[in-house]
Amino acid sequence: MLEKISQIWKAKDLRQSILFVLATLAVFRLAAHVPVPGVDVTALKQFFASNQMLGMINLFSGGGMENFSIVMMGVAPYITASIIFQLLAMIVPSLEEMQKEETGRQKINMWTRYLTVPMAMMQAYGMIAILRRSTLGIVSDVSSLTLISTIITITAGTVFLMWIGELISEKHIGNGISLLIFAGIVAGLPGAIQQMAVTFDASQLFVLIGFAAIAVITVIGVVIINEGQRNVPVVYAKQVRGGHMYGGTQTHLPLRVNMAGVMPIIFAISVILFPSMIAQFFIHARTEFIAQAAEWTMQAFNNQLIYGIAYFILVFSFTYFYTEVIFHPAQIAENLQKQGAFIPGIRPGKHTEDYIGKTTYKIILIGALFLALIAILPLILRYFTGMQSLAIGGTSILIVVAVIIETVKQIEAQLTMREYEGY
Repeated sequence: MLEKISQIWKAKDLRQSILFVLATLAVFRLAAHVPVPGVDVTALKQFFASNQMLGMINLFSGGGMENFSIVMMGVAPYITASIIFQLLAMIVPSLEEMQKEETGRQKINMWTRYLTVPMAMMQAYGMIAILRRSTLGIVSDVSSLTLISTIITITAGTVFLMWIGELISEKHIGNGISLLIFAGIVAGLPGAIQQMAVTFDASQLFVLIGFAAIAVITVIGVVIINEGQRNVPVVYAKQVRGGHMYGGTQTHLPLRVNMAGVMPIIFAISVILFPSMIAQFFIHARTEFIAQAAEWTMQAFNNQLIYGIAYFILVFSFTYFYTEVIFHPAQIAENLQKQGAFIPGIRPGKHTEDYIGKTTYKIILIGALFLALIAILPLILRYFTGMQSLAIGGTSILIVVAVIIETVKQIEAQLTMREYEGY
């Protein structure tokens, strides 16, 4: 480990990239503590502590929502916009074709940024409306001009984080959006530990030890699933070129158990929060049917059983969905055929594509079930223990561990690339 750190520090461009990422994360944490005027922060924290759904939103904002900061919406609008375009790419053939080309992907990314702005404005207004309806007096009555300026400020904060996330991704030290969420979770750990120490009760000692053991087991499980893969054997046919024989070697095609990483969790949280946020707009509608529908939606998603089932299904589904977006068996089969490679016992072309696709879906089943179970594990523990502070514990552990693994792998890849440059 010390040797790796020494190699990283000696590589000037890699060292500068890591320092740049750390500096941008520090700027993000600084912005998360710049509040928007006119808010009772104490009442706001009390409101968030009593509302599980808003606690999940606070996870995205890295604590910025709890402080009602200028980056209170975090990267949630950008993630929502990304989901919309990825869903459209599976429906609209022209978008699907665009995703296969670099220029097309750049255009889709540009459109995603444009869509982030109205999404951020809508979500900012929805959150302000929710807080204004609270009986705790979180947000005082504001004028229309103040409301517009607040929405513009919050939207600018989201665009700022989106820009920071893309800058981080360009450094190839990890996914920028995931690192921003990671930084928010880690920043909240000291406060959570301090609160636990202040409210410590000796009668809960064995319960806390049990939770610590479950957390360790969860971390181990996440590492095993993220690192797990099935190696499909691949043989290169022998070829004679210029009097020399090439090929005949055997290697393998690694199919990962969890190709989607932590993105299914992030997508699922974005989607599951959307109905409740929309329902907040119509809770006091003049039409009785609309008001009742909004009230039913709010009550349904506050029900632990319905919320847990919906969360489980969404995480499970998004694991398959995101794998479908990033993994293309047809392209892999085509590349193998062009390189004169084949899977033993499987014909090249369509048969290879079908084999890789079926094998992938079987493997992903384990990863999807694991992610979904880890996502709802805190809800199960809270049901049996009644400890409210564990509402997002499993999701936080999952994101933190997955982001660390991904970041370490990207840094190691850059170190390996520099070793080849030496040759």
